[in-house]
Amino acid sequence: MKALRFYAPGDVRLEDVPEPVCGPDEVKIKVKNCSTCGTDVKIRNNGHVNITRVTTMGHEVAGEVVEVGADAVGGFAVGDRVQVIAAVPCGDCHECRKGWMEVCQNQTSVGYQYDGGFAEYMIVPAQVLKVDGLNRIPDGVGYDEASAAEPFACAINAQEQLGIEEGDFVVVFGAGPIGCMHIRIARGVHKAGTIVLVDINAERLAMSAEAVNPDLTIDASSVNVVEEVLRLTEGRGADVIITATPANINQEQAIAMAARNGRISFFGGLPKTNPMIACDSNLVHYRQLHIHGANGSAPAHHKRALEYIASGQIPVKDLITRHVPLSNVLDAFDIVAKGEAIKVTVEP
Repeated sequence: MKALRFYAPGDVRLEDVPEPVCGPDEVKIKVKNCSTCGTDVKIRNNGHVNITRVTTMGHEVAGEVVEVGADAVGGFAVGDRVQVIAAVPCGDCHECRKGWMEVCQNQTSVGYQYDGGFAEYMIVPAQVLKVDGLNRIPDGVGYDEASAAEPFACAINAQEQLGIEEGDFVVVFGAGPIGCMHIRIARGVHKAGTIVLVDINAERLAMSAEAVNPDLTIDASSVNVVEEVLRLTEGRGADVIITATPANINQEQAIAMAARNGRISFFGGLPKTNPMIACDSNLVHYRQLHIHGANGSAPAHHKRALEYIASGQIPVKDLITRHVPLSNVLDAFDIVAKGEAIKVTVEP
């Protein structure tokens, strides 16, 4: 079968590999969709500390069950339509026992320690089944939509921490698929008030704004974002700021523009070579700001994402603007890197 294999930074190959064999405690799926994200591009270019062997990439996976091991848990059957979690908690550590599976200290990941979904077939490992991480796709939800549940779950996790209230003034940095999902969750679930989308790529900003209809957009390449947000709020600042970008400056701007009792999500991680920001601690102190990290998602967030998609409360299908065959998977990475689509999905 065809699979996209990571060998080293800059050395990613679509090649023929043996079809995987299903173990007694595993489930084998035929991949129908594996969507792409900026993390895939970063792995292609720079590798990842948790990828220590040649591995099949891809972590936003949906497919059809074609084989079930005799000892596999979960009651799955051939023909089931399923979606797979990406970040895999151990289920046993202190954090998991506390219900904080998204920050499991022993977390492993599909596409890292386990072969991922840029392939014709994939094995769902026993550890995924153990933590209830293989989800049946609800009726009426397409495989492409289900594959988008993984980033959607991450956005749900972040917003659960922010206490968004009806009418809050919300700023989202980053007009990629995650930024779009954040807007839809803030509006559709939390009933936020004015929502502002910010990006430095004017074309991507316009494309995403047409899809998710923020109340306002700011082109940060030509406008001082902090000054503009303060102007829009008559000097009060934003109640909620989500930085869905890997940019240090956006985190600094978020602190500078936050209103009193403002809530900030540092959703996008910064480059490992430059993870530091300048933080005016007095702003945090005197404005009583709340700064939250956001680390992936727990299995429960995936189930919630699929429920939102199935109910129509949070649509995602229109955000998937490019469908690319597995034979052109590297083209999909280039599309993501250039910001030429909102969400790109690969179809074996």
